[in-house]
Amino acid sequence: MKFADLGLSPEVLKAVEETGYETPTPIQEKAIPYVLMGRDVLGTAQTGTGKTASFTLPMIDILASGQAKARMPRSLILEPTRELAAQVADNFEIYGKYSKLSMALLIGGMSFSDQDSKLDKGVDVLIATPGRLLDHVERGKVLLNGVKTLVIDEADRMMDMGFIPDVERIVSLLPPLRQTLFFSATMSKEMRKLADKFLLNPKEVAVSPPTSTAATVTQGLIMVQKAEKRPALRKLLEKEEVRTAFIFCNRKKDVDILLGSLVKHGFNAGALHGDMSQSHRMETLDKFKSGEIKLLVCSDVAARGIDVSSVSHVFNFDVPTHAEDYIHRIGRTGRAGQEGHAYTLVTKSETKYLDGVQKLVGREIPVLPLDGMDEIAEEGAAIAEREKGSGRGAKKGRRRTNDDAPSARSPRKSASRDEPKSSEKSEERGSSAQDEKPKDRKPRRPRQANDDQDTPVVGLGDNVPAFFKIPLGKTAQK
Repeated sequence: MKFADLGLSPEVLKAVEETGYETPTPIQEKAIPYVLMGRDVLGTAQTGTGKTASFTLPMIDILASGQAKARMPRSLILEPTRELAAQVADNFEIYGKYSKLSMALLIGGMSFSDQDSKLDKGVDVLIATPGRLLDHVERGKVLLNGVKTLVIDEADRMMDMGFIPDVERIVSLLPPLRQTLFFSATMSKEMRKLADKFLLNPKEVAVSPPTSTAATVTQGLIMVQKAEKRPALRKLLEKEEVRTAFIFCNRKKDVDILLGSLVKHGFNAGALHGDMSQSHRMETLDKFKSGEIKLLVCSDVAARGIDVSSVSHVFNFDVPTHAEDYIHRIGRTGRAGQEGHAYTLVTKSETKYLDGVQKLVGREIPVLPLDGMDEIAEEGAAIAEREKGSGRGAKKGRRRTNDDAPSARSPRKSASRDEPKSSEKSEERGSSAQDEKPKDRKPRRPRQANDDQDTPVVGLGDNVPAFFKIPLGKTAQK
């Protein structure tokens, strides 16, 4: 089947042809006709299957007739992350260049005023993350009662990130008569219940089991000690013919640590995680897409929807704690029928997560030998000893401080109990205990003395209740 057989307009077909695509992917082949018919669609497709185009292409044709009004978008696409939203916006620019459609992208880290100006002019397509969209709604800058087509993309990721309450609130602001397209990489019972809330008699389309991995990706495990992970990863990078690669860590702080290690050893690497500013994230992604950065160390914020062609490798520096994330991670390689490689470094403490991954994908991932393991083990032992030594030194330092200055610590504690919070703020600004003068605390001593001598005792005093004076034995007899 060709794109021309799906019922798309000549303008869209021309834009698709210029991108070099001739044959639709299975999800595009199944979903596009139903979207053009105006049906609600419940789509299940793993990442890298062309899911974005399966709703952007028909939406361009649907929106071709009609006119946008100020602050009243005609369609709404919700995405869980800024990167996904930006990618969908890129798709509309590519495939809609022969259509006169206006678009606005509402994501965090960007100027409110620029977004407001686009909304004031009226937009056909509004692409947004839930939080930023609600910010505009609360400020009265956007009205959603004119939305005729709603797309909830990566719904399972929305659930993982805790955005479902925001999504439900947004849906409550939409007109009940609308077309809703609901896409998810996985379809659990919880996801199906959620879909039932938003969809009316949907047409279900699925192109592969939600727990499958691409057949074009060669997978393998490398069993290591925790301290051996960094040297083992460097050995893998030297051994493999890596064009570009994603390297996934579970924690954001480990992303920065691993990046520093790779750069120190001469690797061309960059980082991507949720604590970075939006401009920095977009700049790093652009450099990775252009090949200026070869290795992208990232957290799972980059595991979905980032369309970077020809990624040859994915390295899981950590086994993902959620088994589904393994599928999304390795889906970054082996896209569009290309060959890919995915390797995971596994420690003994991570085997429980590995068991979950292998159960989800329905097969055992082979353990691969790695040349130079003796050298890796030796370097890992040195790393472990250094980390152990630095920790022991820190403890010694703390004990020495406690032993040398117990009296100095005592007045600081009493001062912190008595002084108001304003003094704590001044401490944060740089004042020290040595700068404090005893006269600052003198007024408190006479006040306490006066309290002891003059203030009447608060409590029972002379007014003791009668039952307190009854002997215990008599109370028992009664």
